[in-house]
Amino acid sequence: MSSESTPLLYLASWILFQIPDHLLPRIAIVGRPNVGKSALFNRLVGGSRAIVVDEPGVTRDRLYGRSFWGDHEFMVVDTGGVMNFSKSQADVMEELAITTSVGMDGISLASREAAVARMPSMIERQAVAAVEEAAVIIFLVDGQAGLMAADVEITDWLRKKYSNKCIILAVNKCESPRKGLMQASEFWSLGFSPMPISALSGTGTGELLDLVCSELKNIEALDSSEVEENYVPSIAIVGRPNVGKSSILNALVGEDRTIVSPISGTTRDAIDTEFTGPDGQKYMLIDTAGIRRRAAVASSGSTTEALSVNRAFRAIRRSDVVALVIEAMACITEQDCRIAERIEREGKGCIIVVNKWDTIPNKNQQTTTYYEQDVREKLRVLDWAPIVYSTTTNGHSVERIITAASMVEKERSRRLGTSILNQVVQEALAFKPPPRTRGGKRGRVYYSTQAAIRPPTFVFFVNDAKLFPETYRRYMEKQLRSNAGFPGTPIRLLWRSRRRADNEGKSARINVQAPGSSGKLTSAT
Repeated sequence: MSSESTPLLYLASWILFQIPDHLLPRIAIVGRPNVGKSALFNRLVGGSRAIVVDEPGVTRDRLYGRSFWGDHEFMVVDTGGVMNFSKSQADVMEELAITTSVGMDGISLASREAAVARMPSMIERQAVAAVEEAAVIIFLVDGQAGLMAADVEITDWLRKKYSNKCIILAVNKCESPRKGLMQASEFWSLGFSPMPISALSGTGTGELLDLVCSELKNIEALDSSEVEENYVPSIAIVGRPNVGKSSILNALVGEDRTIVSPISGTTRDAIDTEFTGPDGQKYMLIDTAGIRRRAAVASSGSTTEALSVNRAFRAIRRSDVVALVIEAMACITEQDCRIAERIEREGKGCIIVVNKWDTIPNKNQQTTTYYEQDVREKLRVLDWAPIVYSTTTNGHSVERIITAASMVEKERSRRLGTSILNQVVQEALAFKPPPRTRGGKRGRVYYSTQAAIRPPTFVFFVNDAKLFPETYRRYMEKQLRSNAGFPGTPIRLLWRSRRRADNEGKSARINVQAPGSSGKLTSAT
C-alpha cells in the first residue's frame, strides 16, 4: 500500500470513530445454543470480548462490540441461544445447563425454581430485542452438527416476524473450504443462501463482512433518499426575553401562533410550527423562551423558568439554523454573547436578526454600516453570520429571515471539491507560510480534505500539528471563508500529524487483513 493512501486510511478510521455508538447500525448474531455465536462475535470485533466455551447457554445477555470493515462501521450484537419453543421447560433447562444450586446459597428452593424457570424466556427476550434493533441479522447454524429442528423453527420465526430485514445465513465450523461447501449445502432447505464460514480460523468471514456491508449500503441508500425527500430544515428563534421572538414567528406564519406580550417570560415552552416559504420549501420554526443569565434564573428561584431556558438550549441543539434575535436599541449585551458562544459550540448555522429596527431614531445611510460594525466587534464569535434587520410591528423585512436561513442551510450542507480545497490551501500557504520555531522547524501541509458537513469539517494532514499555532489556524479559516464561502455556518479545521497518521495507517492495514489469514480482524481504537 502506497504512503499516499495512508492519510486516506487514517481519515476513514478517524471519521468513522467520531460516530456515537447509538447512531451506528446493529448487526445481530442469532441462532440456537452452541453454534459459535460468541466466537464469531469475537472474530468480528477483535479480542476476546465474549466468553467462548464449548458449552451451551454461556451467553445470556446482549453483548455489544464496535467494529468496522472497509468504510463501514457498525455495532455487532452477540445474543443468547434461541431455544426450540416446542421443548419442555426441563429440557430447556438441561440444554442451557441452568442449575438450581450453584450460586443460589441462602435462597429458598421455591425462589430458585421460579428464577430458573424464567431464565430461558429472559434470554430469548434479549435475543428478540437485538433482532428488533438490528439492520442486518446473521443467522448462525452449525455445519458440523448439521440441520436441526431448532434451526427450522428459528427460520420460521425470522421469516414470519422479520421478513422486512436482511437475513444472512452463515454456516459455522466449516474450517475446510472444500468440505464447507458440502456442509453448507444441507441448509439450502431453509430458504436462504448458506455461506460457509469458520469463526475459529476466520475462513469466509471476509466474504461475510462484504455481504453485510453491501446490505448496509442498500439500507443507507434507501434511508438517505427517504430522509432527503422528507427533510424539513428547522429554524430556532432564540434570544433574551422580550426582544420580539414570538412576534417574528407570528409575522412569518401570518397568524397569532404564539402569545405576544410586553411581559417578559410569556413564552415558556419551545413551540414548533411548520411553515412553507415563498419557494415552496417547508421549514420547522421553533419559538423559544427568553434566555436570561444563569445567575438571574437561579436567584429568581423559578423552576419553570429554569426548565424553559433548558428547553431553549435543547431547541438550539436540535435545530439546523438559529435566528439570534437582538433588540436594536439595546444592541449587544453580555447575555447575547453567551448565547452566540453556545450556537457556535453546537456547530449550528446562524443569522443575527436585529429586531425593532424602527425604534432607532434619525436613521440615515450610514446607520446600518455603523451598527453592523458594532455588532461584528462585539459578536466576534459569529463574525460569519449574516445580519437581517426587521420590524415585526409592520412585518417589514421579516421574509428576509427565511431567505437568509435558507441560504445558510445550503452553505452548511455544501461540500467543497478536494481539488478546489487543496488549491485554496496551497495559495494560502504560498501567501503566508507557517511560522518557524526557534529550532528552525516549520509546519508542512501534505493534504487536506472535507470530512463532514453540518457543520463543514476539514482535515489537514501535516508533518506536526504542534507547528501550527492558533493564530495561523485562524488565518487558514479566514482564507477558506474568503475564497470558498460558507457564510452563516461555523467551519471546523482539524489538524492531524503525519506521524500519527502513519501509525494509524499501519494499524488499519492490520485491521483489514483477510480474516482467513493468520492475522486477526480487530477494530480500531
